[in-house]
Amino acid sequence: MEITIDDAKALARRACISVGASSANANALADATVAAECNGRSAVGFRHLLDYLAAYSEGRINGNAEPEVAFPAPALIRVDAAGGIAHLGFDLVIDELVTRSRTFGLAALALHNSYTTGELGYYVRRLADAGLVAFAATNSPALMTSGKSREAVFGTNPLAFAAPSENSRPLVIDQASSATAFVTIRQLAEQGEQIPEGWAIDAEGRSTTDAGEAMRGALLAFGGTRGANIALMVETLAAGLTGSNWSLDAPSFSQGAVSPGVGLFVFAIQPNLLAPDFPARLAAQLDRLHSKGIHIPGRAPVLPSIDLPADLLNALEAFSLRSLARD
Repeated sequence: MEITIDDAKALARRACISVGASSANANALADATVAAECNGRSAVGFRHLLDYLAAYSEGRINGNAEPEVAFPAPALIRVDAAGGIAHLGFDLVIDELVTRSRTFGLAALALHNSYTTGELGYYVRRLADAGLVAFAATNSPALMTSGKSREAVFGTNPLAFAAPSENSRPLVIDQASSATAFVTIRQLAEQGEQIPEGWAIDAEGRSTTDAGEAMRGALLAFGGTRGANIALMVETLAAGLTGSNWSLDAPSFSQGAVSPGVGLFVFAIQPNLLAPDFPARLAAQLDRLHSKGIHIPGRAPVLPSIDLPADLLNALEAFSLRSLARD
C-alpha cells in the first residue's frame, strides 16, 4: 500500500501512542521512522518500528520519558534519555547543538540511558542540513564477535558521518562495524534465505550461511580485526564517554522489561570557520568522484511516498488492536 508522508507519520504516531508512548515520544519516533523510509533505509524504518512498539508494550522503553539536559561545558551537552528513545533527547537539544557548534566552532553531545537509536544517519543528516559536518557513534547490546572469541562482545556499533554539499543533498555515510546490520540478518532469517560466508557464526562458533543459525550465534566484524577495532572505538565513544552500558552489559533490545541503556555520541563542526568554501569544494569533489563511477552515499532522491507491504501494515494494526483490547 502506497501512503503519503503525512499519512505515514500519522500511522507511526498512532501506533506509538497505542502502546503507551507520550505525544512527544510518538512524534519524535514517527519523524525518524518516516525519514528512514524516505531515505531508502526501510530496514530501520517501519519494520524496525515494530521493535519499538514491542519494547513500549513490554517495558523496555519508558513511554513517558522526559530527557534531562545538562551543559557541563560551553561546547558540551549531556542528555539522560531516562530509559526512553534517543530521538526525543536529540530533538530537545539539536538547536543548542547547532548554535554552540556555530559559536565555538565545534560541540559534542553525549546521550545515555536510551533504547537503540534506529537509523544513525538520521542524526548527522539533520546537522548537515544545518550546515555542519557531523559524526555520530552508538552502541547496542552484544551481537557481534571477532578474532578467537566465539562470544558476542560488541554491538553492531554503527558510525555515521555527514557533511553539507552545495546545491545537493548532504554526503551521508551510515554503516555498521559488523559485516552487515542485525536487522538485515533477521529479515533474511524470516524469509528463510541464506547469507554470504563471513557474515556470522552459529551457536557453536562455526561459520554459517544459514540466517536462522546466525540469529542463534553472533555476527562477525567486517574486515576481521579492523572492523572490531572500529567497533571498540565506537563503543569507547558511545558507551565509555557517555557513561552508558557497555554492549556486554546491555540488556536485550528484544526481550525482557529493562532498557538496553546504551549511548549516543555526536560531534559537530562548523566547517566554514576552517574552510569558507567547504560546501562548494565538497560538491565539486563528490561530482568528480561520481564521474569516475564512485558511489556517493546520501545523494539518492528522497522518496515522495512510502510503500508498505500488507504484512507490515497488519502487524502495525495488531499492536493498536492489542492495546485497545487491554484498555
